[in-house]
Amino acid sequence: MRTGIHPQYMTATVKCACGHSFQTRSVRPEYHLEICSQCHPFFTGKQRLVDSAGRVERFTKRFQKTGGKTVHVAAKTKPAKVLSSAKNVLSSGARVAKTAKTENKPASKKSK
Repeated sequence: MRTGIHPQYMTATVKCACGHSFQTRSVRPEYHLEICSQCHPFFTGKQRLVDSAGRVERFTKRFQKTGGKTVHVAAKTKPAKVLSSAKNVLSSGARVAKTAKTENKPASKKSK
């Protein structure tokens, strides 16, 4: 192994936003975390919800209203527009295509 290219492996202090800190080993001396195993809901069993604009309250209200059962609602779709006749559409499309072809054609030269 080459010497002088590897970082120093030292004791590191890990500090969480909740105030919990512990020691580990790393190449950096200090780490700052937002959430750790002492305050994470998965490890603590406590649910802590961050509410953004009352979404949690709306969800709990709807959940209580249905009693926890899944409610299937039909999708709201607009009816498709019905064309008067397909023949008019096809014939007008063909006319447009013909005029586009004739406009883009260069004049042909006749040789003697």
